[in-house]
Amino acid sequence: MKFITYQKNNSQKLGLLVEQTLYDLNSLNSAIPDTMFAFLQAGENAMKMAKEVEIKIMADPDFGKAILEFEILAPVPNPTSCRDGYAFRQHVASARRNRKVEMIAEFDQYPIFYFTNHNAIQGPGEIWCMPDHFQKLDFELEAAIVIGKKGRNVKAAETDSYIAGYMIMNDMSARTLQMEEMLLNLGPAKGKDFSTVIGPWLVTPDELEPYKIACKPGHTGNAYNLAMTCWVNGIKVSEGNMGDMDWTFAEIIERCAYGVDIFPGDVIGSGTVGTGCFLELNGTGLLNDSNFKPQWLMPGDVVDMEITGLGFLSNTIRKVDTDFSILALKK
Repeated sequence: MKFITYQKNNSQKLGLLVEQTLYDLNSLNSAIPDTMFAFLQAGENAMKMAKEVEIKIMADPDFGKAILEFEILAPVPNPTSCRDGYAFRQHVASARRNRKVEMIAEFDQYPIFYFTNHNAIQGPGEIWCMPDHFQKLDFELEAAIVIGKKGRNVKAAETDSYIAGYMIMNDMSARTLQMEEMLLNLGPAKGKDFSTVIGPWLVTPDELEPYKIACKPGHTGNAYNLAMTCWVNGIKVSEGNMGDMDWTFAEIIERCAYGVDIFPGDVIGSGTVGTGCFLELNGTGLLNDSNFKPQWLMPGDVVDMEITGLGFLSNTIRKVDTDFSILALKK
């Protein structure tokens, strides 16, 4: 199933996408919660009822009235938390090679993640950034999952069953702010907290069964052969594959849930796919050619991302008209 959060009459609503047509779930079964947050809290019973609605629509398209006028929001617009992982070895190794430093041996020992601002989640559409964000503003091509049931100390062999669905993620990054604050070995913070984009819809795991492949040797959990692509202003800048994740989502969830509760509505990103950001691409370009001209996101740029089976996510970058600068506040 594909779930969309959409806005109509200033209200957030939960919709079901069937054959490129959007239906309001609650209007077809009043027992189904009307928002994504409440739907995820309701757990497996809500999923079962939604599946029954989908089957009825597919058997009879006139079963439900299509929603014709709507604005797509982030599928999980108000996550209970948002973590981002570091699952792709290719990205980590390339970025460190470009800086002429050794690969981190600990990468292969355990998955890591950081918490980002779950109140700065956005969906398709405009992304408004402050002037300082444009000091090396970057995209990051990722996949993400949302947790569908509460758990604690769950093992990787079990954690795929905790995934309610998958989405595209664009982990926006202000690299100058990020690199300055990371010198203090704490963060990232202001370099990351202004926008994390997810969407365009939430895809349930059963939809991805045809793409399932074996995970990397020595690892545990589901893996999928899903092509990942990013274009900036119509020009392809990045491509990779979700199957290249070294650490699986199952293993990342296992670490997240150690000694703490995970909750329905928690969002967890994969980390950047290899070639999946300008920071890596610019570093590789300069390593190979001293005359290479680095590229960063600018006001008016259109960032499009596509992952097989997960949809197409499009954003336009905008600049806030202000002279307020956090960089100017440095002592």
